[in-house]
Amino acid sequence: MAKPFKRVLVANRGEIAVRVIRACKELGLETVQVYSDADRESLAVRLADRAVCIGPPRSAQSYLNAEFIVSAALIHGADAIHPGYGFLSENAHFARLCEKEGVTFIGPSAEVIALMGDKAMARRMAQEADVPTTPGSTGTVDNAAHAEAVAATLGYPVILKAAAGGGGRGMRIVWAEEELESQFLNAAREAKAAFNDDSIYVEKYLTAIRHIEIQILSDGQNVLHLGERDCSIQRRNQKLVEESPSPVLDDAVRKQLGEAAVRLCRHVRYKNAGTIEYILDGTTGQFYFMEMNTRVQVEHPVTELVTGIDIVKEQIGIAQGNSLVLTQADIGFRGHAIECRINAEDSDNGFAPCPGTIQHFHAPGGPGIRVDSHIFTGYPIPPYYDSLLAKVIAWGHSRDEALERMRRALWEMRIDGVKTTLPFHQSLLRNEQFRRGDVHTKFVEETVLETK
Repeated sequence: MAKPFKRVLVANRGEIAVRVIRACKELGLETVQVYSDADRESLAVRLADRAVCIGPPRSAQSYLNAEFIVSAALIHGADAIHPGYGFLSENAHFARLCEKEGVTFIGPSAEVIALMGDKAMARRMAQEADVPTTPGSTGTVDNAAHAEAVAATLGYPVILKAAAGGGGRGMRIVWAEEELESQFLNAAREAKAAFNDDSIYVEKYLTAIRHIEIQILSDGQNVLHLGERDCSIQRRNQKLVEESPSPVLDDAVRKQLGEAAVRLCRHVRYKNAGTIEYILDGTTGQFYFMEMNTRVQVEHPVTELVTGIDIVKEQIGIAQGNSLVLTQADIGFRGHAIECRINAEDSDNGFAPCPGTIQHFHAPGGPGIRVDSHIFTGYPIPPYYDSLLAKVIAWGHSRDEALERMRRALWEMRIDGVKTTLPFHQSLLRNEQFRRGDVHTKFVEETVLETK
C-alpha cells in the first residue's frame, strides 16, 4: 500500500520550482522551498508553505549542496524531495543520500541515474535493448591515439563526447586527423572541469540531423511513452524551441521511436519520468539513440498540452508508490504545441547574458497560450544562474494554428528593463523555412544568425 506524502521539499529554483509547487498544491501537499540569498524574494519562496535559506548565491554553496538540502528536508519534516531539472536532478550521490536518510527522491533510483548518466554506459544499454546507436567506439577511449584508431575506422568527421557530459560541454567535432589530438585534449579538459570526469568516447558525426526525444513514464512495471518532441532549434547545443509532434515524422518512424524508448526503459528497470533522446539523420531518415535524461525536462509542457497528462503530478504519484492507471492504448495525442524559451540574453550581441531588474512584465494569454515563469515586475534577475525567464507554450488544433498563436503571444508579451530573446523568437516565427519545419540542429547558427 502506497504511503502518501504530506510535505515535499523543492530542491530547485526559478520556473521549475514554481511549477512543482503548483502541482503539489493541486495534490494537497505542503511544500518547503529551499533558496539561496540571491533568491530570498523569489516567487517560489512566496508561494511555498515554508522556505529555508541554504546558503550564499553561488550554486556550489547552495543548490548543489546535497547535504544541506537533505538536512533541510529532515528538519522541516519533508517526506520527499523534488529535484526539478539541472542542479542535483541527475546526481546519483544526492539520490543515494536521500535514500539513506529516509527521504524519497522523486525520480529514478541512484543506480539507474549513475548508469544512464554515463553516456558510454547508456549507449551500451541501448545496444543491449536493440535500440540503434550511432556508429562509434565501444565504450570510452583511453587516449588520443585510441580515439584516432576509432576515427580511422569510422571516417571523418567524428565527434568526441564526454561520458559524463551534457549541454554540449566536453564535446568537440573533429573534421580531420590532424585536429584530433588537440581536440581530444580540449574535450577531456573541459569534461574534467565540468563533471570531474575526463572520460571520452567517439562517434561518427552526422550532419543535417534533427533532435527528437521521447517522453516516458514508468511505475516500474508499466512503461508508457507520451510521444515525441522535436528539439532541433538549438544554438550551441542549447535548445531554444521545442514542439510536439515533430513536423517530419511519419507514423511508422514515430511508432519505432516510441517502442525503442519503452524497450530501453524496461531493460534498465527505469521508474519515474524520463526522456530518451535521439538524433534523426535528415538524409537517410534513420534514428539513433543519443542519451537519456533521468529527470523532468524543461520542455515537458508541450507534451502535457498534446496529451493532457500532468507529468509532474505523475512523477509525485509514482514516487509515492502509486501505479499508473493509464495504458499505452489510453494515451491520445491532440493538436500541436510549440514552446519558446525566453532568456535574459541579448540575441543581437552573441546571446550575452543580461542580468538586471524587470521594470515591467506582462504575460500573454488568450486561447491556447500557457506561460511558465517565475518573474514579476520588480524582479531582480540574479547573475549566478541559468538565464531562463519564461517559457511560452502555444497549442493549436494544427501546427499552423499553434504558430499563429505563438506569433500573437510573442507580440503581446512585454519584459522591460533587460534584454531578452523575444526579438529572436519573433524573427524566427517569420522565417519561412522554420514555418515549413525544414530545419536541423545547426539551422539557427547557419541560417538564422548568418542572415542577420
